[in-house]
Amino acid sequence: MVEVGGKPILWHIMKIYAHHGITDFVVCCGYKGHLIKQYFADYFLHNADVTFRLDRNEMTVHRNRAEPWTVTLVDTGEETMTGGRLRRVRDYLDGNTFCLTYGDGVSDVNVRESIAYHQQQGALATLTAVRPPGRFGVFNLTEDSSLISNFTEKPEGGESPWINGGFFVLEPQVLDYIETDATVWEKGPLEQLAADNQLVAYRHTGFWQPMDTLRDRNLLEEMWAAGKAKWKVWSDQPSNSQGHELYATQPPLLIK
Repeated sequence: MVEVGGKPILWHIMKIYAHHGITDFVVCCGYKGHLIKQYFADYFLHNADVTFRLDRNEMTVHRNRAEPWTVTLVDTGEETMTGGRLRRVRDYLDGNTFCLTYGDGVSDVNVRESIAYHQQQGALATLTAVRPPGRFGVFNLTEDSSLISNFTEKPEGGESPWINGGFFVLEPQVLDYIETDATVWEKGPLEQLAADNQLVAYRHTGFWQPMDTLRDRNLLEEMWAAGKAKWKVWSDQPSNSQGHELYATQPPLLIK
C-alpha cells in the first residue's frame, strides 16, 4: 500500500495488467491486509459522484470513474510464505491459466505477449526474466593500478545476469508443487518445476523496477512526478470495456 504518485503500488500493478485485458484480481493478503480491504471498500465512493438521502438511507451514484475490476481479497495468514499464499487461494481460481506477480514491482512488460509465449512453450510455468536495474556506478580497475579506465553511472542491463522479475504465467497444476503454508514459492516449487523441465523464461529487456527500499520508492516517485514513469502503459482516459476483447476467458491475476 506504499504510495507512488498518490496511489498504492498495488494500484499501479493492477493498472499494468488491466491495460493488457486482465481485470479479475485475487489479492493474497497478509500483514495489515485490513488496510487493503479498506482501500478497495472505499475505492468506489472515492471515484464516484454520489447523493446521500440520509433520511431514507439511500445512495444515488451519478457518475462512476472506478475501473471495471473484480477484486477478491483473501486473508492468507500473516506468517504464510509466498508459496503457501498461492496454495490458500486455490478455491478462487477457475482451473485455467492464470497470472501471478509480487506486490512490490512495476514494469512495462508486455503481459499479453508473455501469455502467448507461455502457451507456445507448453510448460506449466513461465517467469519473466529481467536484468536488474543498475544501483551503483561501475568501473574497470586492474590489479596493478589504481587508475580507473572506464566508469558508467548506474548501468542498465548490459552483462548483468538474468533474474526472476515475477510476472508469472502459470497453469493450475503448479499448485500441486506447493505442500504447506511454509512453502517458499521461489524454493521448492520453482526449483522442482525447473528440474521437471516445466519452467521457462520470457525475456523482458524493457523497464523493470522493484520497490524493496525507501530509495526505490523515492526513485519511482521522482519518475512519476517528472512524467517519466516508464511502467505507465495505460491511458488516462476511462474505459469500461478496456481489454475485454483480448481473451474469451480472462485469466485471473494473483498478487502476493
